[in-house]
Amino acid sequence: MEPNVRVYQKGNNLSPGKVLRESLQDIYNSRFLARQLAERDIKAQYRQSYFGIIWLFITPLATAAVWVFLNISGTIRVTDTGTPYPVFAFSGTLLWSIITEAINSPTASTKAAKGLLSKINFPKEALIISGIYKLLFNSSVKIFLLIAFVFLFGLGFHWSLLLLPLVILSAVLFGVTMGLFLTPISMLYNDVGKILSMGFSFLMYITPVVYAIPETGIMKTIMLVNPFTPLILTGRNLLVGAQPEYLSYYLVLMAGCIPLFFIGLVMYRISIPILVERN
Repeated sequence: MEPNVRVYQKGNNLSPGKVLRESLQDIYNSRFLARQLAERDIKAQYRQSYFGIIWLFITPLATAAVWVFLNISGTIRVTDTGTPYPVFAFSGTLLWSIITEAINSPTASTKAAKGLLSKINFPKEALIISGIYKLLFNSSVKIFLLIAFVFLFGLGFHWSLLLLPLVILSAVLFGVTMGLFLTPISMLYNDVGKILSMGFSFLMYITPVVYAIPETGIMKTIMLVNPFTPLILTGRNLLVGAQPEYLSYYLVLMAGCIPLFFIGLVMYRISIPILVERN
């Protein structure tokens, strides 16, 4: 009897469709692990903090307070915003903090679990979903504070407030999508985090966060093409009951985020095990 002969050849395991299917399956299978990781991190974040959850608001509140003071004191002159300036500034800085936190989330979650990744084999996508859970928790608290500001300054209830959570979800999607592409580079080079920190400081001032889009000039052109602009403006418009100014741009941006998110998932799944082994 002739022995059975088997020939083993290197297969193509990097088919994007197959990798994406496996990634989505692992996201579903690891949902419990992701929730446990998120709960652990949220509790650890505030366990030994005297101010606790108040820290969620301190940075955006402080930034908004500085601009409100400069505007009231006459140190700077901000063009008419159409809404009470404290609401305008605080809504902008809070929405901005949600976006930047979402961008940093995949990198932060992956770096924090680097030691765990090298010792235990578990779906890496659980780290992404865990980060999204934490983002949604932090964002939900910020939404309540935003709505409180609306009533505090007499703007009252608007039906558009009911759509605000959708804008927050889209901001999280936009940020996490960007973060998925940045995470492999950030894992290789720590300098990327410092560059991003400086870059966000610059981007904030070419985004209508604390002042409105100028009527003319180069700054108007820059702000209009800035992809962060429709997110900030749509969220603020819904908050104060105004008609969304750049709804078409916003919808196109969100439509583009969906396929990019899946591409980012594929890149993340392929690159992270390699980077963990390298480090």
